[in-house]
Amino acid sequence: MRPKDNLNLRLCQFFVLFVVVAFLPCRICLAQQADKENAPLPDSPKPTIPETKNFFARWAEFYRRDWSGTTASSPAPARRGLPSPLDSPPFPNADWSYGGSPVIGEPDTNSYPLMTAINQAGSRTKVYGWVDPTLNFSDSARRNEPEANDVYSNRFEMNQLVLYVERLPDSVQCDHIDWGYHLTALYGTDYRFTIAKGYLSGQLLNDHHQYGFDPTLEYVDIYVPQVAQGMNVRLGRFISVPGIEAQLAPNNYIFSHSLLYAIDPFTDTGLIATVKLNDQWLVQLGITGGHDVALWTPDAKPSGTFCLSYTTASVNDNVYICANGINDGKYAYNNLQQYDATWYHKFSKTVHMATEAWYMYERDVPALKGTIQPETGANSAYCRTGEQRCTAPEYAMVNFLQKELSAHDFLSFRTDFLDDKKGQRTGYATRYSENAVAWSHWIGTTVQIRPELRFERAWDQKAYDSGRRHNQLTVASDLIFHF
Repeated sequence: MRPKDNLNLRLCQFFVLFVVVAFLPCRICLAQQADKENAPLPDSPKPTIPETKNFFARWAEFYRRDWSGTTASSPAPARRGLPSPLDSPPFPNADWSYGGSPVIGEPDTNSYPLMTAINQAGSRTKVYGWVDPTLNFSDSARRNEPEANDVYSNRFEMNQLVLYVERLPDSVQCDHIDWGYHLTALYGTDYRFTIAKGYLSGQLLNDHHQYGFDPTLEYVDIYVPQVAQGMNVRLGRFISVPGIEAQLAPNNYIFSHSLLYAIDPFTDTGLIATVKLNDQWLVQLGITGGHDVALWTPDAKPSGTFCLSYTTASVNDNVYICANGINDGKYAYNNLQQYDATWYHKFSKTVHMATEAWYMYERDVPALKGTIQPETGANSAYCRTGEQRCTAPEYAMVNFLQKELSAHDFLSFRTDFLDDKKGQRTGYATRYSENAVAWSHWIGTTVQIRPELRFERAWDQKAYDSGRRHNQLTVASDLIFHF
């Protein structure tokens, strides 16, 4: 049997064993639901706008009420599990985040302007999105790379125009299997941070377009309450699971991204199971085709993901560790072997931090100026003299510190370090540091403004402004308009 066949067999056996072991009676879940066995799931808060108004009038009325603070509120629906540690808004999420699944036990309480205009937010399938224009001023004349998302210097751009169509599974109840799905259409300069080889990737890898389109997320969710305290199985293309930051703009503390984020995996295609063992422990196991590649490309290979999440009973701390996209590690398009750890800590009602560190590598990366041609869209490595291939490692760490000022405002301070030891991810073999301060301000719940000041340095060689500068200073902001 070939080594690759052995790897496939071991991954499949591991996944089957994982599901069998986790398939335990949902006793705790049923006890939590016993007093309301026949009660329907509480409705999400929905603004009531007279049906006599036409579609556009109802849409405009939603914004008028949202911005004036006169939107009617209703009691929050029951959730199953620990309470949410954060206020959202102003923060992007109310819970310590994990990827690959909706928050198990949390009801869908979101109402959106577009759905309210369509049908008074009366359906579980929801259509919504946002527009995210940005502006940056930089002392680099050409490009801001490896900074993300504002790659192009001194520009007004459309980073993201996004449309979602989704249905979330009902993971509060414990008596029947439920399902959901998600589709994303993204257009803008940020398509370069979501594109995967095989998914319309020629517009970036071959044509180098500034603007592009990416069908970023396409997956189905199957929620099975009878496994432990609930299991969600996701099948399709989804965001690579570990990390504080995400590809979609509203899910981040700050407009720009850390150096750590800019070079790690973006999306995976495959299957991942998320099992809530109890209120504090959660485990994930997945098998994908590798990072940022479609299953039908030559670069795809069976790759395992394993994650474990622990939250303290006080909800003041969460630790989330992942081994992500693990296979033989040999050079292929973004075939990164990633080991990631995230720690969230809440100091007080208004102050919390999020810290992430990872180590990544690829084996047999072609040497810069060697005789082996690298893949299109993937860098060579600064190997030792005489080497045609070498292992290219990198490690990074980032910390976000947040202070909530009001229900509409918070400040965020970010410190970031990256060592691209062989230059395979950024094109320059150097250590980087970055510091940023940002203010996030909400107008109602539908408009968010995020100005920031950022300074970064490449310590071992010039890596900014296309290799002309050691340092870079940027002032930037985006404006997220939700619809």
